[in-house]
Amino acid sequence: MSKVAKAYVGARIHDGVRFHDDHALVIYTDGSRDLIARSELSNDNQIKTLPGGIILPGYVDLQVNGGGGVMFNDDQSVDALRTIAKAHASIGTAALLPTLITDTPDRTKAAIRAVEQAIAAQVAGIAGIHLEGPHLSIARKGAHDPGLIRRMTETDLAIVLDAANRLPNVMMTVAPENTTNSQIRTMTDAGVIVSLGHTDADFETCMAAFDAGALCVTHLFNAMSQLGNREPGLVGATLARGNIYAGLIADAIHVHPTVIRIALAAAENNERIMLVTDAMATAGSRIDGFVLNGRHVIRKDQRLTLQDGTLAGADLEMTRALSTMVNKAGDGLSCAIRRATATPLSLLKGFQHGSPLLDSGLFVNHLPDDLSTFTRLGT
Repeated sequence: MSKVAKAYVGARIHDGVRFHDDHALVIYTDGSRDLIARSELSNDNQIKTLPGGIILPGYVDLQVNGGGGVMFNDDQSVDALRTIAKAHASIGTAALLPTLITDTPDRTKAAIRAVEQAIAAQVAGIAGIHLEGPHLSIARKGAHDPGLIRRMTETDLAIVLDAANRLPNVMMTVAPENTTNSQIRTMTDAGVIVSLGHTDADFETCMAAFDAGALCVTHLFNAMSQLGNREPGLVGATLARGNIYAGLIADAIHVHPTVIRIALAAAENNERIMLVTDAMATAGSRIDGFVLNGRHVIRKDQRLTLQDGTLAGADLEMTRALSTMVNKAGDGLSCAIRRATATPLSLLKGFQHGSPLLDSGLFVNHLPDDLSTFTRLGT
């Protein structure tokens, strides 16, 4: 049996699902972890006493476009993915899906190949790929290049199905306007996590896509048909279905905190609302801008915009998203932690879902009680 290497006490412990009061996080010499009652620790254990705060799993982010000064759209290589993952680890994210924004078929195939190679090289944090486009709606394009948006062809579908055979996790954001329900069903049957986003589709069309197997919604409220009094849109369809996961950019810029509060109250199952950063090259870096599909993106006042003011991703770390949920949107602390850890993790293969804190593939974070910053625990 492995010996105890460290035992952390002095902070509240959240395993990604719930709090465990009066417990210690024990790290064994073989890297495995356990939660044991504080009273069961022996005097010869290597006890590390923390100054309060919260121990929790490293964050899980299913929408990461870049980091460390690198955009995945610009560089589909193992080195680029290593830089992106390292940048996000520096701000608390332990597992992520590098996300390719609408691009060409050749670049899409290169991105899939790079992720496959990064996983084979055991680049820490890379859990699969998220393809956000190109089969979206021009009417809700956001910062995506309209010249690259197109209908899904059989060739496009084959690229996605091939990725599903080669990678542990593939997420695909599509709009029903440019993707058929048959294609959605085929992708779902192959294990692809199909997400609706960048769409102007009406309520009935979105519900039909959910019936076909779409399981997620990409950045709820942003770049989608809105909730109206006569037409509920994708927002209404999402909130009405209890089995749908929804990513949320909780930076208080993309979605007003009051709207988040209303969504949490209205959702059939708000436990499936999860936090994403939609982070760009700026994450984990001090750069003040970058280029996206030939267009300059400006970083100012914790927001990223094109020259015309269109939001282009988010200048957001998961700790700040967590703080927004708790301190501005009125979410419970335990619920907010789940939204950044266990909820997104439940969509991914290859991880321990019951208690993410005990998954040695995820590092451990420590937050102060005011959620103002984070420290990565040396496990």
